[in-house]
Amino acid sequence: MRYFKLITNSLVLFLSFSTVLIAQEPTKVTLSLDKDAPVISKHIYGHFAEHLGRCIYEGFYVGENSTIPNSDGVRKDIINALKELNIPNLRWPGGCFADTYHWMDGIGPKEDRPTIVNTWWGGVTEDNSFGTHNFLNLCEELGAEPYLSGNVGSGGVQELADWVQYTNFKGKSPMSDLRRENGREEPWTVKYWGIGNEAWGCGGNMRAEYYADIYRKYATFMSGADVEGGIYKIASGASDDDYHWTEVLMKNIPKSMLQGVALHHYTVIDWSNKGPDIDFDEETYFRSMQESWLMDELITKHVAVMDKYDEKKEVDLIVDEWGGWYDVEEGTNPGFLYQQNTMRDAMIAGMNLNIFNNHADRVKMANLAQAVNVLQAVILTDEEKMILTPTYHVMNMYKVHQDATLIPLSFNSPEYTFKDESLPALNISASVDKNNKTHLSMTNIDSKKEHVVTIDVNELKIKNVSGEILSSDSLQDHNSFNEPNKITPKNFKDFKFKKGVLEVAIPPFSVIVLEAQ
Repeated sequence: MRYFKLITNSLVLFLSFSTVLIAQEPTKVTLSLDKDAPVISKHIYGHFAEHLGRCIYEGFYVGENSTIPNSDGVRKDIINALKELNIPNLRWPGGCFADTYHWMDGIGPKEDRPTIVNTWWGGVTEDNSFGTHNFLNLCEELGAEPYLSGNVGSGGVQELADWVQYTNFKGKSPMSDLRRENGREEPWTVKYWGIGNEAWGCGGNMRAEYYADIYRKYATFMSGADVEGGIYKIASGASDDDYHWTEVLMKNIPKSMLQGVALHHYTVIDWSNKGPDIDFDEETYFRSMQESWLMDELITKHVAVMDKYDEKKEVDLIVDEWGGWYDVEEGTNPGFLYQQNTMRDAMIAGMNLNIFNNHADRVKMANLAQAVNVLQAVILTDEEKMILTPTYHVMNMYKVHQDATLIPLSFNSPEYTFKDESLPALNISASVDKNNKTHLSMTNIDSKKEHVVTIDVNELKIKNVSGEILSSDSLQDHNSFNEPNKITPKNFKDFKFKKGVLEVAIPPFSVIVLEAQ
């Protein structure tokens, strides 16, 4: 009996040791070089600025008379930070606010402009001191394409047609003459236009069939004159898994009138109980990762619907609202959606950007919500102070993918397990830029385990590899106004490169970008 027990114990020990060895086996990532692979549009790395909370007023815009250094009222430190990101586009003025905004209230002498009550966000009264000229001049200074969201919910066809003419028409017309009267001779040439926002909800609570007809009507009168290639019109798209909405739009709007269809998906675990921005537990983190991973499934299924009506992929998918959404920071206005930004947000950013990269054949633009002081912001301000969030640093690390050619890849991810549920722990994308530099971005969402990957890069004829990592000691860590640089990218050297094979150890809840040439 003792002999049998000894054999049994030895067998258990052997199996346990074998299990450890198997668990530690590196994950093999296979690259598939493809001359027909899509280019990762730089516009995937776009941003969003809504009249919401302290995003515009007390965020971007402090006014020309502020003691905070500014350019025409916009903070210079924010301008410089966004330039560093190579910000490709900026969406404005909403969001839900867009369908209550009347653009003519924001032009002309500021003392003559009417006020507006922001009924969607906090019920505050705004003075319209930040308007079309301010925004479009800001985009020029940033080197970013403006993306204007037109008012379909409470505005008329003529109002939107006039806005297009005001911003774009070179010749003589009522609106171009008005632009000149207001101090702008040359048009801004705005290419990207959203025709309404969330028409299924705050944009009018419309049915898909009704909105498709409304879209066609508005799009008909939006002139593309003086815009090379015409203007790029984006339909208000689906929320999450409303595939019927996408199908109705693709079926009922002629492709000649439609360049992009939007999709909105936020990483929110429960709309009635979103959970804290900082003091979250392991289960809340896991649920957030579930919602973030869902983006891949949503894009795949919406694209499948689009493919039924557009095999040549002439209409793009535009994910113009995405990011983490939690309960607001304690003590702040619940309508202002101000929240802190932790390593959880870095995971959301790294994961979603990789997903967008890997769907670059159809996803051509995305807009993180939002740029300053709202939701998953890249920048937070407090009077004269400004901090860059972990999400900012991920966006800055990933900017190397902008307009680079996707390198398709495949691998079987190890699992991140919580209790009896599991998710893929690893999320990776790769590209090669015009200078023949290869970049690999990797996110490990596992809260506890390091995971090792091997990548055969012999076909790329690589000689040198370098890297950056964003990591911290705790998932709840964040940059604060007292400790603004707690989380910043660091040099990364925990990899081996031998005989054309990269072996990389990715720490728990970390983001890594490697550059190889």
